[in-house]
Amino acid sequence: QVQLVESGGGSVQPGGALRLSCTTPGIAVNGYVMDWYRQAPGKQRELVATITVGGSTNYADSVKGRFTISRDNAKNTVYLQMSSLKFEDTAVYYCKARLGAVHYWGQGTQVTVSS
Repeated sequence: QVQLVESGGGSVQPGGALRLSCTTPGIAVNGYVMDWYRQAPGKQRELVATITVGGSTNYADSVKGRFTISRDNAKNTVYLQMSSLKFEDTAVYYCKARLGAVHYWGQGTQVTVSS
């Protein structure tokens, strides 16, 4: 069973920045579509950013221009650089790897934006 591992979460003030990391033991990160999701308390999990096998990226409108997804194939790691953080970015952030019907998830990392 593949288990992705997220890290880099924490508490930050509005306007601050964090970089989340997702390592993928057992799979090659450049062979999967990699997503970052988030789930705020009482809300459904939502897709935040995607990077395809070819390197194309897509973002939710709510984070466009503030978040950047990237991939380091040598380190088998996907990143989510988050800047200009807002209160509404507070959530548990999850990494997902997908290839056809195969999906792997991580356990999540908490991001809290508060003053």
